[in-house]
Formats: sequence, structure tokens, C-alpha cells
Amino acid sequence: MPTDAFTLATQPLKQIGGQRVWSLMISLFGDLARHEGEVIDGPVLSAIMAAMDVRPEAARVALHRLRKDNWIASKKQGRTSQHSLTPNGRLQSQAASTRIYAMPDDLAQDWQLVLVDDEQGGTEALQGFVNLDGRIYVGAGDLVPPANAFVTIGKDAPDWMKRTLEPAQLGEGYRQLSTALEHAVQLLPSPDQLNPREIATLRCLVVHNWRRLALKHPAVPRPLIHDDWPGLKCHVLVADLLTRYPRPLPSGITAA
Repeated sequence: MPTDAFTLATQPLKQIGGQRVWSLMISLFGDLARHEGEVIDGPVLSAIMAAMDVRPEAARVALHRLRKDNWIASKKQGRTSQHSLTPNGRLQSQAASTRIYAMPDDLAQDWQLVLVDDEQGGTEALQGFVNLDGRIYVGAGDLVPPANAFVTIGKDAPDWMKRTLEPAQLGEGYRQLSTALEHAVQLLPSPDQLNPREIATLRCLVVHNWRRLALKHPAVPRPLIHDDWPGLKCHVLVADLLTRYPRPLPSGITAA
């Protein structure tokens, strides 16, 4: 079982967000076994789920759902079941990984403001842009704006613009996650005091809680983010934890 310090450090991360077990499992496979040929043995999967306070029956139902939805494939190796992402699961995990694992310093430094006509709002041509107001959008400087849009290169963004761009509906979620991450940072043992299974569990909890918020809105260029925005604080804490506790190889994790 995980150490007492580890349990105390990770408890708040288990309690926020109304964890859906199937989604938690996607986060685990996406972090631990995202690449072709990587598998998680059944006993190891069960042990990690138990460490996240997931009941065995709930884990079995989630695994069945993910098989049915073509996310996860399972096979027998001797008496042990081995689970891996399907090609579809790997494709979707890889697509999300760019955003999930981006470092804060990777955020775009250049930005643009575009004004579109009424017929362009909400179209595919605006993918990656964030709505500021009505027909006005902002986005990273390397995004291709819609045809016929008025485009201007951004310079110094006023505070009101930064506040307007913050996803208000996710504000409380980011505040809760920031508090949970700070709690973890303060109480976690050093990496050499945790075994690979505990590190895998920690990373899953961090990635899952970050993923469920960060993927709900486009990435905003750094000059458009207020320094005290909880989402930025979470980003910094997530990047720090994932760097300090590197991903263990699935083959090096034991269930004991």
C-alpha cells in the first residue's frame, strides 16, 4: 500500500472534479502507456486503481466500457491480462498530449486579434482562437486567420482583456486544483522515496485533474494571461510535479 505521507499528499487530488473512473483510466493509459507496444498488466492496473480509491467492480466496468468504445485492448499473457491502448486510443491520446504536457514556457509569446464577419463566427476557420467579444477573436501569432478577416498584431494587452479571456466557468475548478496541487507539493516525499507504482498513481491524478480543465478551452498566448490567474498557477505546478516525478516504465511497476 502507498506510504502514509503519499496518501495524505494525494488525497485532495482524489476528491476534486467528480472523478469518472473510465476517464481516470484514460488519463492513466495516456500517461503511462501512450506509445505502441506499451502495456499495463492487470494486477498493476488494479493496484493503481485501488491507490486512487477506485473500487474493483468500478474499475472492471470502466475497463469493459473502454474496450467496447475501442479505447483499450486486452489480451492474455500466460495467466496475466495485459491492457494497452488501441490505435484509436493512441491517436486520441497523442493528440491531447501536446496540450497536456506543454511547459508554461512553451506558451505562445506572439498573438493576434482578428475581426470576422457575421458568417465566420464559430466556424472551423477559427479553431484555436478565443472569442473576446462578439466578432472579435484572439489567438497565437502563428494561427492562420479566416479569409477576409481583419487582422492586427497584438502588443501590450490591457488587464481587462486578460480578465475577459479567462474561462470564468472553470475558475472554481482551477482554484480547487491549485489548492490540491500546492498541498501535494508540500507533503510529497522526494522521488527516491516513492516506488514506481506510487509515482504512476501520482502522475495519473495530476494529469487527470489538469486534463479535464485544460482541454475545455483553447490555449491562450502568454501575454494574454494574467500572472495571478489560477489556471497559470496550475500549469506551473503540474509541469513541476511531472518533471520532478518522471514517468516510470510500465514494465518496472509491480502490483505488490
